[in-house]
Order: sequence, then C-alpha cells, then structure tokens
Amino acid sequence: MAAFLLAAGALSAQQLANGKPVPAGDPTLFFAEGSYYIFSSGPGAPILCSSDLFTWEPIGRLFEKSPAWVTEALPQHAGYIWAPDIVKIGGEYRAYWSTSSPGSRRSVIGFASNRTLNPASPDYRWVDRGKVIETFLTNNWNAIDPQCFVDQEGKVWLAMGSYWSGIKLRRLDRETGHLSAEDPKLYSLARRTDVDPPALEGAYLVWRDGYYYLFVSFDRCHLGVESNYNIRVGRSRQVTGPYTDREGRPLMNSGGTLIFESQGDVRGPGHNSVLRHGGHTWIAFHYFNDPKRKHSRVLQIRAITWDENGWPKVGEPVQPPR
Repeated sequence: MAAFLLAAGALSAQQLANGKPVPAGDPTLFFAEGSYYIFSSGPGAPILCSSDLFTWEPIGRLFEKSPAWVTEALPQHAGYIWAPDIVKIGGEYRAYWSTSSPGSRRSVIGFASNRTLNPASPDYRWVDRGKVIETFLTNNWNAIDPQCFVDQEGKVWLAMGSYWSGIKLRRLDRETGHLSAEDPKLYSLARRTDVDPPALEGAYLVWRDGYYYLFVSFDRCHLGVESNYNIRVGRSRQVTGPYTDREGRPLMNSGGTLIFESQGDVRGPGHNSVLRHGGHTWIAFHYFNDPKRKHSRVLQIRAITWDENGWPKVGEPVQPPR
C-alpha cells in the first residue's frame, strides 16, 4: 500500500488529474479489486477511481439513463441520483441509491448490482434491481441517503432517512437485496428534537471493537460556504440501538458527539462515509470552498484515529503518496 502523508497545512481537497478539486456530493468511499472508488450524488450517480486516495479519475456513472420506474414515480428528478452507497455481498457489488422531490418526503430508494467495479472488464454492467422502499408525503420520515450495512452476525441492514423523525433502519434479505419479510420492523436510530427544522441526515454505520458507530450530519448543507453542516457520532452495542454519544446523550434525543465542522477553507463538511482498510480508517465527506459556486461540493478524505475510550478523532487531509 502507498504511504500517506498527513500534515498540518496540507492541501484541503483531493484532486483530479488536472489539479482541480474532485466534485463529489455525499461521497461513499470503497476499496475493491486493488483500487479506491467514490460513488457520489449527481446525474446518474458519478463514479471515480484512485490508486492513492489523492488523485481521482472519473470512470462513468451508475446509470446513463434512470430506470423507467424511477421516472414514472418521480418525473421531476431529472436523472439526479442521491447519495449512492456501495457494498459487496457474496459475489456481487450492490449500489443502493435514492432520489426525491427536493424538500419533501416523496422519495424512493433502489439498488443496482454488478459483478465487478472495473469498467474495463467484460463483466462490467450495472443491472437495475428495482425499488427497495419509498416514502410519501403522508410518512413522517424520508427514504433517502441509504447505506447497506452487514452486521457482525451477517445480517444485512439498510440505514436511511433525513429530517422529520430522523434516521431509520430496516432489515434486508441477504439473497434478494430487498426488504426482509423475517423482520419487517422500522427501527429508529437518531432524531433531532432541539431545532426546527430537525436537520439530521447522512447516516453511516461502522463496526469496531464491540461497538456499532453511527455517523450522522447535523444542520444545513446547501448554503454554499455559509453552510453549517457538521459531522457527529454515537455508538451502540446493538446495530438497532440505542445509540448514545460520548457524554451518554441518546441520539434519539439530539445527541451526537461533534467530530468535525467548518475550519479554514473547508466549509460545511458532512454527509460522510468511513472506510476501514489495510490497518487505516478513512473518512470521506463533501464540503464547500467556492463562494461563487453555492452548489459546488468537493471531496475531502482524512484519516481517523481512535482514542483510548474508542471514540473517533478526525485527522489531517490525505496528501499525495511520497
């Protein structure tokens, strides 16, 4: 594995080959087949690849054209796919994704599968596997921002949700990738009760040393460099909760230990993913750095270390390999 330099005063953004920041909203970082991948929000859900976590190359999209059932359910989505997540189960990769009517609870989550992430392979082809779950204006939660997570018992879960009544969890069938009939319960993991609107989204689950860690993003994202988005965390012995933060506050009652917020030219960081690979832990998130481009989100990847009590600490940005 390449050696990484983590130094104060480092460049703040990952880069494309031309030296420009990597455009990537709601990024999911994943390692497979000898390479790192980023799946992100955008038309068709853009995919990028890297060998060193610093320089990234666009390699295509999850969809060149949205499946017909998506356009029928949400004709106004215009091909924009939100917050895709990637996981490998058995011999296939599964990409869970969402789309919505912005600002409303009319949303859908679907997934697609592939046998490889290498676009040069003859086996490379994303196959739409249909709708997993949806919400309507009558629901008190929102089916967006999915993460597919495999727990320590091998059970497969879908974490999701945003605003309203907060972050939810549903069991998935390991074989089909769709909702489990064995456990139909909708679990609640986190919610905001301290602000209106209850700004909370971007759930991401990680297992480490006897705990399930739930990362979430608080506050407002789409305000450009004025965004106050920030990353929080809690943990639980059970994947279904209850989750509490470092001070013992329940995440179901606005708890969440702050681990990263705006600093320097990194404004409104949030909607993170976490990758544990090769003895390292990395956190990937988007942020804003251009006052003239309010909706332009760029990628940053930082190291995570763990303190003596098992709580994560965000380090400096990843730099080019030596």
